[in-house]
Amino acid sequence: MDKRREANIRVKKSITETLFSLMKRKNLSEITVTEIIREADVARASFYRNYTSKEDVLLTLIRDILNQFREEADYDLEEYYSYHHILRCFQYFKRYDGYMVDLYRSGFGTTLLEELNQFHESIAGTMKAHSTTRYHLYMFIGALYNTVMVWLLSGEKEPEEEIAALFCREINKVRTES
Repeated sequence: MDKRREANIRVKKSITETLFSLMKRKNLSEITVTEIIREADVARASFYRNYTSKEDVLLTLIRDILNQFREEADYDLEEYYSYHHILRCFQYFKRYDGYMVDLYRSGFGTTLLEELNQFHESIAGTMKAHSTTRYHLYMFIGALYNTVMVWLLSGEKEPEEEIAALFCREINKVRTES
């Protein structure tokens, strides 16, 4: 990797970490780009070369995590309802639990859910607007998102294998009943 690209990755990471640090002390709406660049010790031009706004920093992080999830997959991602996929989702959310909880608490939970919807739509491909498969997919994503967030917010007391198995059993009950 060339030095400019490495430097830009460090700048983006510094901006992201600084924004999350600031979000622990104040609401997102109260944080300015000036504060972010000052605390991250980066130039304003570096910020705007990578992002259009502080919200774009958060959206970019979500998309980067989802792209990484896709790139690291060692199975067919269309196997949504498999235990392997569900366990991997819980493990991934746990890996980024600090970000996920902070995004949720800062009011970005809906954005996170919408990005999860778009991610799964890109995997599923084109579906008819009134397809029951489409509705099943959205029910699955919503249930997975809510279950994961409750698990993270409650401190991840249960092992991810246990909660993934529970989720898998319940979601497959619903699928076989319909």
